[in-house]
Amino acid sequence: MAVTSLETLDLDPAFALHRGGKLETRSTVPVRDADDLSLAYTPGVARVCTAIAESPELVNDYTWVSNVVAVVSDGTAVLGLGDIGPAAAMPVMEGKALLFKQFAGVDSVPICLDCTDVDELVETVVRLAPSFGGINLEDISAPRCFEVEARLRERLDIPVFHDDQHGTAIVTLAALKNAARLTGRSLADLRAVVAGAGASGVAVTRILLEAGIGDIAVSDSKGILHSGREGMNGFKEALARDTNQAGFTGSTEQALAGADVFIGLSGATVSEEAIASMAPDAIVFALSNPEPEIHPSAARKHAAVVATGRSDFPNQINNVLAFPGVFRGALDVRARQITENMKVAAANALAAVVGDELSADYVIPSPFDVRVAPAVSEAVAAQARLDGVARR
Repeated sequence: MAVTSLETLDLDPAFALHRGGKLETRSTVPVRDADDLSLAYTPGVARVCTAIAESPELVNDYTWVSNVVAVVSDGTAVLGLGDIGPAAAMPVMEGKALLFKQFAGVDSVPICLDCTDVDELVETVVRLAPSFGGINLEDISAPRCFEVEARLRERLDIPVFHDDQHGTAIVTLAALKNAARLTGRSLADLRAVVAGAGASGVAVTRILLEAGIGDIAVSDSKGILHSGREGMNGFKEALARDTNQAGFTGSTEQALAGADVFIGLSGATVSEEAIASMAPDAIVFALSNPEPEIHPSAARKHAAVVATGRSDFPNQINNVLAFPGVFRGALDVRARQITENMKVAAANALAAVVGDELSADYVIPSPFDVRVAPAVSEAVAAQARLDGVARR
């Protein structure tokens, strides 16, 4: 885009809203006079520093560390924009921090790193980690994102959560549980097809397996993942071993014939004919943005429940339903990590918010439902204690 002037850009309301950034810091204690200054800074601060040096765990009680998350990206997989680099990723990371605060009262700091090497990313985050109570990884391209998260989880004793994977997975599971309930089925009754074997596709598949889905097949641009298919990376090979009990080897659309569930996370398109070939009371989650794999109006002709990733259609699968509450709960109990059970507990709590209001156009609550973050955070905190990863 050719930039003529800031004034011209500011005619666009999106630019006007972002002018100067979306975040600021503010003090939580007054500094009105010399006495306040002597407590907030020198010499009073020295007593606090000395106590933390002697008992490092006190950092969680006498600094903001236990309530602050680092939102970390390298800008390689930003929303639907792709690899746009760290500077261009900052508006998204600021937005993420804004949502943390808005929906769960969690403070966070957006950090965009000018490196893409896995070793460098991991080492940089490890060195930053003492300043934070949790790490939210964001918009890091697959398959590097899997290794970055796994290595950070091994090295750090605070929650590490790649939202593109697990936020999407939690909300998808919640919506699917309610869609199954609406149509008189359980997850175990369902055969699903997931289009997309990137970060979100892998995580959605894994959480559905953990939750007891009947069968699930995953596809990439070359078709269904299956054992013996050549050219797959290690993550896809592992997924092929754990999925596709029916043994499909063809295309996504071929696997959809008779399937109960379609979950689109690929950016590709799916024909109306393929959706029509699905089983009765089909469930279609066309989650690619900004263009779903199939338009909801076409999908609704053949499916009992349709969800998208967009706010202008019913049943929006939106990560903001998950990550604020997940971190709120994990931080409240000072969890060492976010376990698989904690993610499933978050999904169950999110699904339960819908309750008796369940309908074809309401299988997942609105991000603005004030019940969401408290329900998710309470479930995550309780599960952390059950899993033995809570420190309080």
